[in-house]
Amino acid sequence: MATITPTPPVSAKSSAAAAVGVPSHGARPSGMAAAWMLAKREWVRFFRQRNRVISAVVQPLLFWLLFGTGLQGSFVGSGNQTFLEHFLPGTIALIVLFTAIFATISVIEDRREGFMQAVLVAPVGRWPVLAGKVLGGGAIAWVQAVLFLALVYLFRAAPLTGSVFGVLALLAVIAVAMCSLGMIVAWPMDSTQGFHAIMMLGLMPMWLLSGTFFPVPPMGGETGIGQMILGGIMRANPLTYPIVELRRLLYPAVDFTTSGFAPSSPVCWAVSLGFMVVTTAIAWWLMRGSRKADLLA
Repeated sequence: MATITPTPPVSAKSSAAAAVGVPSHGARPSGMAAAWMLAKREWVRFFRQRNRVISAVVQPLLFWLLFGTGLQGSFVGSGNQTFLEHFLPGTIALIVLFTAIFATISVIEDRREGFMQAVLVAPVGRWPVLAGKVLGGGAIAWVQAVLFLALVYLFRAAPLTGSVFGVLALLAVIAVAMCSLGMIVAWPMDSTQGFHAIMMLGLMPMWLLSGTFFPVPPMGGETGIGQMILGGIMRANPLTYPIVELRRLLYPAVDFTTSGFAPSSPVCWAVSLGFMVVTTAIAWWLMRGSRKADLLA
């Protein structure tokens, strides 16, 4: 009589390893394939949650229209800019911030479901986890910002010039930096509520104090002590410099050096790239050095 050999059950670890592209027959695993599969997983998860797609674009759009229209008569910026024009770079940055929050919170969810622990024991190292999460979330944030930017150019809220390529590159830098910053907060945490509280407590003041709502106050002269402290904080904010450069790229005909804080383009790019490198390095250091976070459930 023929005997039927039962099929061995598939464990959670083996299924997660297969999900990140780890071969099951002794072949050498590919870290790039694992990073690509994790990034692809972020895209699939994002488009299956339509509320994320809508809220990440519609909420900053409402902010831009409501604040821009309401404060338009009480603000005159460089080159006679209205508040709607001054607030535009901050709105684009806000899209990236919101997307970074939603993208990196999946680290906590994956740990609760057991997927993250299974991925960490796969023989591909830890850098594919960071690369997949940061590049996947950063690509989602970049695409959403580009879609909003297309609407801006379509309705002629900003002139379409060759500087658009610089805008696209700078948005990519901001997206990677914000997702890396989100990984720094999300990796050692086990509570989504705590993650939201810390991210909103840190990111929203960081965004507000980057020159999005009001120009950076001048230093010296008849400036009060309060404005000097506020101006120093805004100058120390690493997000201020990409906002300044984004505003310069969106409106290349306006001379922003005549009023307010306007560092040169090399300085803005250097700070933006440095911010991206530092946040990514810190996230990588946390992932390599922390074993306590691996066991959080």
